[in-house]
Amino acid sequence: MLRYALIFLIIAIVAGVLGFGGIAGAASQIAVLLFWVFVVLFIVGLVMHLARGRGASL
Repeated sequence: MLRYALIFLIIAIVAGVLGFGGIAGAASQIAVLLFWVFVVLFIVGLVMHLARGRGASL
């Protein structure tokens, strides 16, 4: 999912450079949304892992 956020970020940057403001805005909003969904899922997964009683193993 983080890969999709990076892809939409690159699309937003390219569209912004080329002057497509609407497309750049939409792509950047999608990238931000996907990034935050990824962060929330990562935190939930981390909490669930620690709640099971297993610590981080090295």
